[in-house]
Amino acid sequence: MTIRVSCTHALYDDKWFVSQDRRPQYLQAAAGRPARPSKVGTLKVVSVIMDLLVFKLVVTPLLLLAASLAVRRWGEAIGGFVVGLPLTSGPISVFLALEHGPAFAAQATAGSLVATAAQAAFCFVYCRLARVGWPVALAGACATFSIVAGLLQLSALPETSLFLIAILAVVLALNFIPVNAARAGRLDPPWWDLPSRMVLIAGLVVSVTLIAPYVGPKTSGVLASFPFMAIILAVFAHRMIGHAAAQQLMRGMAAGLAGFAAFFYVLSLTLTRLSLFDAYGCAILCTLAIQAVSLYRMRLPVAVPGE
Repeated sequence: MTIRVSCTHALYDDKWFVSQDRRPQYLQAAAGRPARPSKVGTLKVVSVIMDLLVFKLVVTPLLLLAASLAVRRWGEAIGGFVVGLPLTSGPISVFLALEHGPAFAAQATAGSLVATAAQAAFCFVYCRLARVGWPVALAGACATFSIVAGLLQLSALPETSLFLIAILAVVLALNFIPVNAARAGRLDPPWWDLPSRMVLIAGLVVSVTLIAPYVGPKTSGVLASFPFMAIILAVFAHRMIGHAAAQQLMRGMAAGLAGFAAFFYVLSLTLTRLSLFDAYGCAILCTLAIQAVSLYRMRLPVAVPGE
């Protein structure tokens, strides 16, 4: 057990954590202890690490399951709208705050706001290329996301400017993404469909939180907000139903990005001023209010009954 703690200390002695206040909070507490920590203290640190790992492996896959079931119950447009919520990046932000401190998570919100505008561009390009096929549409959309995110990262704009740019990008995307009818039909996906989605998203969440100390908070925010969940749902819909279904999902996702941007903008203002519970509570309430208005105003395409 003692070896595990010393290895953890070695991991966070990386140049990013030169000052002790940038290390995870449970390691900050451990830093003031004697060179040979007590067995009780060692078990407590290991327990915190294991609890966070279990939380990562359970929460986000369950959120993806809920989004997948929403697609099957209410259609791709509503499913995309649900995916537009910070279902992946929100839990990752919580993990970053718990493991690396509120200041690290607050800095990561800038990356998430950058990614919001990039996600709007992702939705637009995927819709425009959807008729060509999902591999081309996915490649073009991912390339667009990378270019837009890279340019905004280089701009080093403050969070307020990034928030306004994100909202503008969402409005433009919604104006240019067509409202198409998709063929509705009852599908019988294979048994491995949902389990494979959940395993994939769990692996992605764990990967992002593990590399966060080495790439910095802003890049972590961008990676956390990459539309992993939307890609999984869109590709499945595109292959099983057709390009119109994927377009519906992307339009729904774009409609949900206003709440996504608000979530991280509120966090950028509150994480270093309020407790974690209060900061995330305010962000969630603000997001739900905006999403309710967006859902009310969203133009849903009419599904065409399948043969």
